[in-house]
Amino acid sequence: MAAVLRLPPPPPARTNYFPPSPAPLVSPPKTLHAPPRRLNRATRVGKFGNFLELKPESTPQLLEGFDCDLAWWASGDPRRFDVVVVGAGPAGLRLAEQVSRHGIRVCCVDPSPLAMWPNNYGVWVDEFEGLGLVDCLDKTWPMACVFVNDGKTKYLDRPYGRVSREKLKRRLIEGCVSTGVRFHKAKVWKVEHEEFESSVVCDDGIELKASLIVDASGFGSTFIEYDKPRNHGYQIAHGILAEVDEHPFDLDKMVLMDWRDSHLGNEPYLRAHNSRFPTFLYAMPFDSSLIFLEETSLVSRPVLAYSEVKKRMVARLRHLGIRVRRVLEDEKCLIPMGGPLPRIPQSVMAIGGTSGIVHPSTGYMVARTLALAPVLAETIAECLGSTRMIRGRPLHHRVWNGLWPVDRRCAREFYHFGMETLLKLDLNGTRRFFDAFFDLNPYYWHGFLSSRLSFGELAMLSLSLGSKKIYDSSCSRKEDPSFRHANYPKQVALDTLEASVLVTAVLTLAVVDKLVVVFEMVESL
Repeated sequence: MAAVLRLPPPPPARTNYFPPSPAPLVSPPKTLHAPPRRLNRATRVGKFGNFLELKPESTPQLLEGFDCDLAWWASGDPRRFDVVVVGAGPAGLRLAEQVSRHGIRVCCVDPSPLAMWPNNYGVWVDEFEGLGLVDCLDKTWPMACVFVNDGKTKYLDRPYGRVSREKLKRRLIEGCVSTGVRFHKAKVWKVEHEEFESSVVCDDGIELKASLIVDASGFGSTFIEYDKPRNHGYQIAHGILAEVDEHPFDLDKMVLMDWRDSHLGNEPYLRAHNSRFPTFLYAMPFDSSLIFLEETSLVSRPVLAYSEVKKRMVARLRHLGIRVRRVLEDEKCLIPMGGPLPRIPQSVMAIGGTSGIVHPSTGYMVARTLALAPVLAETIAECLGSTRMIRGRPLHHRVWNGLWPVDRRCAREFYHFGMETLLKLDLNGTRRFFDAFFDLNPYYWHGFLSSRLSFGELAMLSLSLGSKKIYDSSCSRKEDPSFRHANYPKQVALDTLEASVLVTAVLTLAVVDKLVVVFEMVESL
């Protein structure tokens, strides 16, 4: 029996760990449709009805109680700031607050700065504990679980929480108010640059100038430039916060992934397509009749059709016996994942979805964005808060490389390789991958999902996954009576070679990417 390669003991626990979560796109990418099929009547109506016919009863509103407290920019006020932040999402507000704490003049421009965000955000509780934001969670679960298939479930001893959008927005707005961030209610149409100064032109005709423009407006931004093809993978999901008659999930566990496909037994067309391009259920049970349910395509290229995702969700809920009485909220989530980083450096800085910090293998972003904003703010303060005032190209070089130093770029390439691997897996391959992944030492799978492993730790994780593949493959073949014993050593050797080639490829790719990044940084000086 092949021995499993053991990871080295994890280093001493660190307390200030931060990182990942989701948002939408402007021009939709190419869509992957299911093959033509005859409609099964059960898909449209069925015993438990079709929740798609129910309209959501609430939509995101404005955050109340702050309209008079915000320092709004007025027509007679100076039009020049040190930093202009475009966008008032979690990334924009967090960065504006952190930069302003250094005494730097900041203006945040957004069409509706007090609007509530539409998407639900889920995070690992330890991530928000490290950020001092655990009181911004409205519900926590002591454990999470992963349904690998109908016969196997993984229980993850790591608390998970849902972010209260109102509490988080209120906390960030309060921080901006206390530090003196100015707000301008408008949409930025154009960004212009001079040697040491940039400006934003808004849809109300107002032009604001600053030493640095930071784009935090999300994936659909047109202000950030790329010098490589944007070959993203895409995560797409349909979610509902629903009142139901009942549901089968434990109230003390959130369902991180449910890869079971028994609900498609009477849907041969859906089942065949799901076998090639799988989706899973993500579920947060609040009580016996209130639950958040989301059918998710982890990553695909091109993006899976939204209608296909919803059909699979209808079939799944019907099979689970979940009858939806009311839809309180619904959401469509589309997240570009992976692809190249923006051109580094360039005249507009970025933070959030448009900066490349979305986890390429999971789609998580929010916790990591909130963690990196203070890091970027420190770099900005070192340049604009100093007596010699570093501006222009040297400023752009410092802030971009402050967000994306060499090690962080190399780690991202590793996560990107993980995304490319997931793109090649069918349902069975995906199940095997996550079965092995969640068997790793928790330090490593925690760190991978939260984007906090060092380059060396990522290499060890890859080696461990490769050796586990050898071990599991050889065990399953030895137990298979149809497998001839004489072929066993030969097949193990082939498995070993396959895993060795995979690990070598990963490490070689990572080393090459590291050298490329170094050369690019030297050229940009």
